[in-house]
Amino acid sequence: MAPDHATPPGTGIMQRIEPGIRRIIAPNPSPMTYWGTNTFVLGEGDVVVIDPGPPDLSHMRALLDGLQQGERITHILVTHAHLDHSPLARILSESTKAPVLAFGDAQSGRSDVMRDLVERGLSSGGEGVDASFKCDITLSDGEIFTAGGLQIEAIWTPGHFANHLCFATQGAVFTGDHIMAWASSFVSPPDGDLTAFMASCHKLAARKDRVFYPAHGGQIDNPATRLNWLIQHRLTREAEIRTALTRMKTASVSSLTREIYTDTPGALIPAAERNVFAHLIDLATREIVSAAPHLEANAFFRMMDEKS
Repeated sequence: MAPDHATPPGTGIMQRIEPGIRRIIAPNPSPMTYWGTNTFVLGEGDVVVIDPGPPDLSHMRALLDGLQQGERITHILVTHAHLDHSPLARILSESTKAPVLAFGDAQSGRSDVMRDLVERGLSSGGEGVDASFKCDITLSDGEIFTAGGLQIEAIWTPGHFANHLCFATQGAVFTGDHIMAWASSFVSPPDGDLTAFMASCHKLAARKDRVFYPAHGGQIDNPATRLNWLIQHRLTREAEIRTALTRMKTASVSSLTREIYTDTPGALIPAAERNVFAHLIDLATREIVSAAPHLEANAFFRMMDEKS
């Protein structure tokens, strides 16, 4: 599927994108955030804010100024604890007295495999974790609550980040960084978990929602098509890794990355290595590859049917 090249509205402008849903874009464009973080406003009168964004006071002022006269923010929802999504939540909460709702702090939802990798010394890959993030109300998977006059469902979708939530209402799903139109989601261990990412994709695919609103870029009008593309994209990369590893017999993350990403600029190799390692963790979890001496970033990997 081609990337989303829709022309965004200017930052700081409140735009109505369908009845009961408005969007205002934070002034933080970058290669990782596309045109910036989409902050969504749901409802009318008493309203809900999804992903306030980075700690930019000008964005908060634009958000508050963009509300209709007499409107008030009653709930602040955070999809996950990355620095382009969550830091403004606490500042906005202090200004409006609205509680912050999320799955939990930046470490919530990690699998045993990822916790073990952290204990072995694997650190975040520089994607900007909001380590200080705290919420006032913890939401569980499938929990339905009323906010802004709407029934909203919290859907736990770990993969891009362990504490990642999507929020569903009236056939629309606010997908955070899990599903985007302009790029495939970045999955970088230990915060990202490819096994969880694939499960979350299948989980959303089973819902049959009408539209996705990502936290970066434009809306996705055919969720099923996009989900199928993302799943197939990952399966294609997995097949490349398995083929290369079969040919190489034994390989490290770095050597396997160089074997596969032959045309990738040097500056992007660390991100490519994170992606390869994410796939190797998934393959090891599924007992398709083995890691020696332990499953860690500097291990040596081989296919399980290869003899020592």
